[in-house]
Amino acid sequence: MRVAEIFYQDILVGLLIETNDGEYTFEYDKDYIENYPNQFLTFSMPVVIGKYKENRLFPFFEGLIPEGWLLDIASKNWKINPNDRMGLLLACCQNCIGAVSVKPVNATDE
Repeated sequence: MRVAEIFYQDILVGLLIETNDGEYTFEYDKDYIENYPNQFLTFSMPVVIGKYKENRLFPFFEGLIPEGWLLDIASKNWKINPNDRMGLLLACCQNCIGAVSVKPVNATDE
């Protein structure tokens, strides 16, 4: 299982999890829901109590991953398979352009 904290500027928005079964979940942080109920990350994921679940990485997070020659450099330097989207997100998006950042969290097996 791989886990990432998602931040908007310096504010914790929620947790993105890739389970050992390859399922992805995203859940907004309770404090974020309480303090910023109308400030969603993307229109397709409004601020709600509960988890969003998908069989593949959510399109919003997919869009944060570098493309083209920058993806080639990242995958070669960190030896990450270009198809390992969560691995690329964790490695490349800690300090990405824009207000959203992804911080890896050490997680245990499910």
